[in-house]
Amino acid sequence: MRQGSRLRLVLRDLGSGAAFASMAVSGQLPAWTLALYGLALVCALAGWRLFARRAKLTALLLLVAAVVLGMNVLAGALNLVVAACGFAGLISAHRLLSAPEPATDGQVHLSGLLMVAGGAALSGELVYGFFLVAFSVLSSLSLALGVVEAAVPEGEPMPVREVMRPLAKGLLFAVAGAVAFFILFPRLNWNMMGPRTSPGLGAATTGFSDTVRLGGAGTIKGNPRIVLRSTLSPDPGKEYLDAYWLGRTYDIFDGQEWTSVGRPPRGRLFMVTLRPGAEGLVHQRMELLPAYGARTAVALESPARLGNAAAHTQTGSRRITLQEMGGGEVRFLDPATSYTYEAYSLPPGGSGDKFEDLPADEQDALLTLPEAIDARVGQTAARVLNGEREPLAAARKLADWLQREHAYTLELSGDVEDPLADFLFERKAGHCEHFATALTLMLRTQGIRARLATGFFGGERVAGGYIVRAGDAHAWTHVLVPGRGFVTVDATPPSHRASQSSVVLQRLLALYEAMEAGWRSAVVDYSFRDQMDVARALVRPPRSRTGEEKPSRLPPLRAWAAALVAGMVAYAAWRVLARFLDRERPHEATRFVDAVEAQLASARLERPEGETLEDLDARLTREGHPLSPALSPITRRYLEARFGGRPLRQGEAAVLLATLKRAVADEARRAADESRTPRARRAS
Repeated sequence: MRQGSRLRLVLRDLGSGAAFASMAVSGQLPAWTLALYGLALVCALAGWRLFARRAKLTALLLLVAAVVLGMNVLAGALNLVVAACGFAGLISAHRLLSAPEPATDGQVHLSGLLMVAGGAALSGELVYGFFLVAFSVLSSLSLALGVVEAAVPEGEPMPVREVMRPLAKGLLFAVAGAVAFFILFPRLNWNMMGPRTSPGLGAATTGFSDTVRLGGAGTIKGNPRIVLRSTLSPDPGKEYLDAYWLGRTYDIFDGQEWTSVGRPPRGRLFMVTLRPGAEGLVHQRMELLPAYGARTAVALESPARLGNAAAHTQTGSRRITLQEMGGGEVRFLDPATSYTYEAYSLPPGGSGDKFEDLPADEQDALLTLPEAIDARVGQTAARVLNGEREPLAAARKLADWLQREHAYTLELSGDVEDPLADFLFERKAGHCEHFATALTLMLRTQGIRARLATGFFGGERVAGGYIVRAGDAHAWTHVLVPGRGFVTVDATPPSHRASQSSVVLQRLLALYEAMEAGWRSAVVDYSFRDQMDVARALVRPPRSRTGEEKPSRLPPLRAWAAALVAGMVAYAAWRVLARFLDRERPHEATRFVDAVEAQLASARLERPEGETLEDLDARLTREGHPLSPALSPITRRYLEARFGGRPLRQGEAAVLLATLKRAVADEARRAADESRTPRARRAS
């Protein structure tokens, strides 16, 4: 196999691999399809075409795979779109292992197109964009090399280095054209019709449950995966938020676990109102990402309303209802990979809840203590407070004492009989749940109502919004303050409230998140309205210093500039295209000599096998053949064009061929005359 052919096949196989990867990054393909395709790709790159001699027989394997996928679809275990994508990958795998023929090449490229289309249907995320570009470049290079290979005679080396540079220019031109097409062509958001999101890499690591076991979730603090993305209005404009994102609350502690008093679930609602409206509500557009892994809605503290929710699954997106549960939790009723919704929250400073408005069981629970609580808890609280009875001041006094006397650690000792006493009096070290539990129960021992709250703390600004990581999962205390409702008091040391994961890893994920947001804004969600906005911005009259538009009948200067740039680009493209069409093609000599050979064949010259055009010309010259005067200049120009760096000029080949054709015709007439002359003499 020639070097160029080997390179073409490697590019073709890698392009197919990129197309398959554009589907695989969605995380929705069955694992066995990933394994089969990966094995086929490795064998193909190693040059092992295992199905080359049994292509039709091995095609039966595809039938078996189709049956298995179909059964999974009928059983409801697999989505039809996912099954189709997986089958396209298996077809491509079979073609990779077949003999490298022109038909096989076309099938590999066609299956690659189907796979990138499937990848768009399954995810369309930023990583998909990378593999889409990789497939486009690799497959285009492979196709171009195939065209060059077809033009080079068998046995001659392919001019790979010579053609790579013009191929690279052609690719750049194609990418620029694709970008212009993307911006200018009217668009429809097809992604709205298909699955919008994927579960991502790895299992979800955070979530809410009906109970919180003290000391049971410390390792989450080291997880940098992004679980929540939000845009706020009004925008605080800070790089880092010291905000509390509330999920739910707990009010009963039995010495080991926190639970809620509970409340009968209310009916399904599209908008859940938790508290009366107020001035200065903070509006949030929330997105719970696949790494979140729960169905509890989260909002800035204190949430007043939540609704307009949509669930995103592997089969598409749909609007869903919410349900209010116990502990102030608002839950999505439908399982999904991710959720989007809107939330309104009260300004920081308190929930506004009045004690008298709370259900009786919740009022009682706010002072409930474990039956076997260590007596030292109350004694220590009384000693620290030293007579302080105002709830908020007492809570802050105890929080300061806990931060001063106790250390933060994620190194837990496992289950102990009394985790609160172990934290306060033995280990004197723990994480946020220990600090929050200790503060809540110490307040209750002094007759001050409080409860445990869980959610997230922090917020890192990325692309105009804020992201929250799994490691930002947090617990804190709600203190019931007369006239203000529940007020947050956090006993955890401030430096340990946010994520404890690697800073480098967090920055890398934040960079990826920024690119992902840019991809969504500029590509996935780029709409016809955005295109119209760009067009209107070009023709909009300029504004004065006061912000008013200057009236004018002529388009503004930027419109003229844009038109000038567009004209220059069009002219440059036309020049490049014209130069490409009129260029001298070195390999025209190959086609030229094929036409010469055809003319010579019509002259019925007897040629020994393997005699080249040079040998024939030399022989006819020695023999004084009538065709020699016409063939000699043709042979010379062919050699100059093929090997001497003097390509045939435009129309030169036609002139030479016409000369040869006339010489062949003259020779044919002369031969015919000679054949008739002897017969005339015999007749006389």
